[in-house]
Amino acid sequence: MTTQPQEIPTEPRAVSRLVAVIDIGATSIRMAIAEIKPSGEVQTLESLQQAVSLGKDTFTKGYIDTEAIDECVTVLRSFREILRQYQIVEESQIRAVATSAVREASNREAFLDRIYVATGIAVDVIDEAETNRITYLAVRGLINAEPSINKNETLIIEVGGGNTEALLLKSGQVTYSHTYHLGSLRLREMLEDYRAPVLELPEIMQIHIDRAVDQIRRRLSLEGSIKMLALGGDIRFACARLLSDWSRKSLARLPVSQLSVLSKDILSHSVDDLVRRYHLPYPDAETLGPALLIYVRLARALRLRQILVGGGTLRDGLMWEMAIREAWTEDFHQQIIHSALQIGRKYTFDEAHASHVANLCRKVFAALRREHRLAPRFETILIVAALLHDVGLFVSNRSHHKHSMYLIMNSDLFGLGARDLELVGMIARYHRRALPRPTHEGYARMDRQSRVAVSKLASILRVADALDSGHVQRIQNLELNVDPGEFRITVRDHANLMLERYALQLKGQMFEQVYGMKVVLRETG
Repeated sequence: MTTQPQEIPTEPRAVSRLVAVIDIGATSIRMAIAEIKPSGEVQTLESLQQAVSLGKDTFTKGYIDTEAIDECVTVLRSFREILRQYQIVEESQIRAVATSAVREASNREAFLDRIYVATGIAVDVIDEAETNRITYLAVRGLINAEPSINKNETLIIEVGGGNTEALLLKSGQVTYSHTYHLGSLRLREMLEDYRAPVLELPEIMQIHIDRAVDQIRRRLSLEGSIKMLALGGDIRFACARLLSDWSRKSLARLPVSQLSVLSKDILSHSVDDLVRRYHLPYPDAETLGPALLIYVRLARALRLRQILVGGGTLRDGLMWEMAIREAWTEDFHQQIIHSALQIGRKYTFDEAHASHVANLCRKVFAALRREHRLAPRFETILIVAALLHDVGLFVSNRSHHKHSMYLIMNSDLFGLGARDLELVGMIARYHRRALPRPTHEGYARMDRQSRVAVSKLASILRVADALDSGHVQRIQNLELNVDPGEFRITVRDHANLMLERYALQLKGQMFEQVYGMKVVLRETG
């Protein structure tokens, strides 16, 4: 299917902007400062990094202790002073995010409040799907510049302190994304609980890694040859040690045999030895060996002789997001749609019906732009809901709209975070039967803005679904007009629309309540 979201203005901006992104991770806090030029080009001006121990707290105790919180406050206050020197003082100039170490902490809200009160920096805790989306943005330029990636299946892997992010690309399209709870720091902290002799730790570590690696390999359903693109500070360290001429602006080709030798050497030394030997911060030295072993074991499982290594970071993706002002580009829109189609096929949906309803939704959304006043990204959310509104039939014919909501909200849909995925699920849930009510589970917990968006978009989905009530895609050529009190749908070159007109009588009530217009279906010969 072909869908076209509202075009994003591309006129050059009048002036350059200074911005900063901050990444609060499991082992360090990193900040990048950049100038975004009128052309959209991003030029990094300064990068800073300070070791912290958030992951060690969260992955062992389940919460961040006071000492670690104070440590973060001190680091962010120093970052804030540097930002003032660059005259980066407005909230719109700063994007700060936190990942698994904060996300999984039981006292994360207290942590975020303390950071904001002490530094004035609002930190956004991003979920796993958002992390995958930002990772894709970070490496999109490298992917487009490497023809072999667009011709083959490519597994993008980033081993972090808490999790391993996996993205599978086929012909340049994201077909699978998932976050595995296999992280270098999480793994080391877990193994320390075994109190096994130091010499036995690498073997125990490998057993745990291989168990997770086998799960990744089986979930991918790979076809033929595959390439692996590795990201992350640990694998970049390995490249710097093994490939003296590597530039982060290009992809490196790292022999797995050399990486294996290096990982064994790293694991044979204590963390203190690594700190002295490589002049690493202690948290980085803790994660280095486990991370490299994960990359090696995954490469071995995929029978690879070499892996690609890219220099993209989460901060690069965040910076690119700020450059496009968080707009969903056509490329990103299509990646989301492709992922939704993959999920629909997994549940054996009626693809012809789903695609037709999605195209009808797009047309109605455009015709009602002045009435719904929703941002362009909501068009993508509506189209995804339209594509997946019937996937619940895979579970049961009875109350399939509720099953659709559950399957959608628990899917690995690339590009949509938990909040957007909840919107998609709710829109699909209300494509039939009861109208939204405050007593409905999930809907009642949403804020007013989200509830209004669900009502506006679900009513459009109901109209589009009614226009293909026979699942035969009879209505192709139509004209949409908004008149006082009436939304007129005129269908050309069709004789009998009795079935669709009856379906609109049943499903058009929600549209009339939300938009204050009656849906009228007419045909012309």
